[in-house]
Amino acid sequence: MNRLNKKARSWLGNSQAAIQEYPRQFWVLVGAAFIDRLGGALLFPFFTLYLTRKFMIGMTQVGVIFGVFAISSFFGSMIGGALTDRLGRKSILIFGLVMSALSSVLMGVIDALPLFIVVALVVGILSETGGPAQQALVADLLPEKQRASGFGIIRVAFKLAVTIGPVIGGFLATRSYLWLFITDAVTSIITAVIAYFALHETRQKPELDAPEQSMGETFRGYFKVLRDTAYIWFLLASILMVLVYLQMNTTLAVYLRDIHNVSEQGFGYILSLNAGMVVLFQFSVTRWVNRYNPLMVMTVGTFLYAIGFVMYGFVGAYSLFLVAMVIITIGEMMVSPVGQAIVARLAPEDMRGRYMAVFGFSWLIPIAIGPFLAGLVMDYWNPDWVWYLAGIIGVLATGAYYWLGWQAERARHHAIDERLSIVARLEEGQITAQQATQLLEVVEEGVWTRLAPAEPGAEKRHVRIQVSEMGSGIMKSDLRIPVGLVSTLRHTEAHVSSELTHYDQAELKGKIALGAAGHNPQHLQDGDESIEITIE
Repeated sequence: MNRLNKKARSWLGNSQAAIQEYPRQFWVLVGAAFIDRLGGALLFPFFTLYLTRKFMIGMTQVGVIFGVFAISSFFGSMIGGALTDRLGRKSILIFGLVMSALSSVLMGVIDALPLFIVVALVVGILSETGGPAQQALVADLLPEKQRASGFGIIRVAFKLAVTIGPVIGGFLATRSYLWLFITDAVTSIITAVIAYFALHETRQKPELDAPEQSMGETFRGYFKVLRDTAYIWFLLASILMVLVYLQMNTTLAVYLRDIHNVSEQGFGYILSLNAGMVVLFQFSVTRWVNRYNPLMVMTVGTFLYAIGFVMYGFVGAYSLFLVAMVIITIGEMMVSPVGQAIVARLAPEDMRGRYMAVFGFSWLIPIAIGPFLAGLVMDYWNPDWVWYLAGIIGVLATGAYYWLGWQAERARHHAIDERLSIVARLEEGQITAQQATQLLEVVEEGVWTRLAPAEPGAEKRHVRIQVSEMGSGIMKSDLRIPVGLVSTLRHTEAHVSSELTHYDQAELKGKIALGAAGHNPQHLQDGDESIEITIE
């Protein structure tokens, strides 16, 4: 008994320590996300069944409806991403939740299919505006080293909702599908109330002297996202991967019902297995895969998708359907949080909403075409080919992620050579420390180097050198030099900056070295100028 008590206390202590690693606002967001996703988990797994039964339509027409949702969601996400960067995360999140609630009620009471499609087009625009805001909140609240785990925790909350949701949803669906829509609306309103009272705004306010962007300039920022070559290639690989994964929540339920006579309850158990595994193992899996190259994690996880989904085309026993879902879930636990963390690292802080919105293409495009194409195969061809094609596309996505990882690794090695060359030029006095800093920033921001994983312990710290007029206090110069260059600068004849050549270089370098060591602030004067040196 004492041994059990010790183990229980140890487990509680470890859990409390893990919780304290993350800020309180993050846990508020996790709780709100759980409540909102619980409503969706009641409805979405049965949405395809609802459409086919209420409107007496085939899977091809269901695919058209999903395509309408995807097109409208595309515009909603783009609007939401831009407004998230311009107006803030909190207000746009709340707006999206309220619109989602209204849309659920409308879809639950409409009886005519043409009107349902029109409403789907309108509500898709309004209800999807809050998606980029939620993802930007996670990126704002957590430092880079915690983001993959943070997105993993959000997924645990989602899957915990999915563990409970299909069971409750199946119970409600046997009585009235309308209750599914009403319950989804209620959970969205509850989440909006929590966000209003408990969440703080995380958007960084622009500097006072910075010109405010017009609304047109904010939306034109999307062109900058689309010119980010590495990001777009990552997005294309993700579209292929999601095209495979999406079949779990669209085609699989109808396929198992019509081809293998699996009931709604039996399908609910399969989804609950997926959700239960994520709840139990996601956090530990994310911490484990954080030790490896993120793109290689994406490669392996996507290959597991290919194996798991192609199995549904070859097996017929319910137990093997469960095995296939286990394989898919392992891949999902690897892919989902790591992919979102890669996007957060690629996105500049002032453009996170727009980057997250564009990443929504990885879902919106598959939703637009995936169910429709799968419906054509289901209705007019051998349904097993849905899963054979899923395996083929999964292998293509695997190859795409592997290629991205190879490109990033090659760029990383090239960047190392470039950095060594810049340092050598500094040592030889060919360039100043200021010029070396500018060149290093270009290397760090290279197209493919941003996809490479951050080097362990590579915290970017700088020595800041501010030059001001003694009398007026007007700032004449503001330089930032990486701490890694300080030792090289101090032991060579190189100058700090062409603007500071009139200072005693030995004394100036000594002050910079003291500042880099944490002895802040350091001061130096020359005539009517004053220098302040700090570490940041």
